[in-house]
Amino acid sequence: MLKGKVAIVTGSTSGIGLGIAAALAAEGCSVMLNGFGEARAIEALRTRLAQEHGVDVLYSPADMAKPPQIRDLVAETIRQFGHVDILVNNAGIQHVAKVVDFPEERWDQVIAINLSAAFHATKSVLPVMLSRKWGRVINIASAHGLVASGEKAAYVAAKHGLIGLTKVVAIETANHGVTCNAICPGWVLTPLVQKQIEDRAAAQGIPVQTARDALLREKQPMLDFTSPEQIGALAVFLCSEAARTITGAALSIDGGWIAQ
Repeated sequence: MLKGKVAIVTGSTSGIGLGIAAALAAEGCSVMLNGFGEARAIEALRTRLAQEHGVDVLYSPADMAKPPQIRDLVAETIRQFGHVDILVNNAGIQHVAKVVDFPEERWDQVIAINLSAAFHATKSVLPVMLSRKWGRVINIASAHGLVASGEKAAYVAAKHGLIGLTKVVAIETANHGVTCNAICPGWVLTPLVQKQIEDRAAAQGIPVQTARDALLREKQPMLDFTSPEQIGALAVFLCSEAARTITGAALSIDGGWIAQ
């Protein structure tokens, strides 16, 4: 479905970003990976995606906290592939603390990577998308882009801001073949979350399954995790012709989190 298209997926060496990159590649899309990790592991990942799906896959180590590197990421993608059709702003970090204790440098970091990076990347790719009269910008927000939890001031502020940015880009590009939407996951079972569950189980002396259900029950009526693959499938749908008039939307995939 996406043969001949080119995508940038930030924060795509693991977790949600990797799930999205793999889903796009499976539809014939060439992909520029981005993220941190051990060089050998990233090269193995890049090679595997390219071979499994028969597409070109490249990698950029650009730091999403640094606007010049974000612009270089986009420019390098255009140099290598000729254009950019799909931008997935996925890179993100988290820090948990009460507002009165929140380190200011961590606030700046979270806002830079979770929100400002999406602005800089989107600004850089829009000219080529508009010139080609086709483009898809997908921002990976969160249930925390729609509701709040304590001790997550920077993350909640950034994700709310990301949804606001999504709406503005959607309005500005509405009649130019470009859409911009936000995906808002609830709990996603990534290796990092699995470790949190196992640590909680060990600390409380309870079975891992009990700790898993307790974590989900804190927020979601549905006691099941969303997978990176499911989020990838939603991203692919947003790139499809069926989603041509979906723009400016914040799409929840959260087990009923914000329905409560």
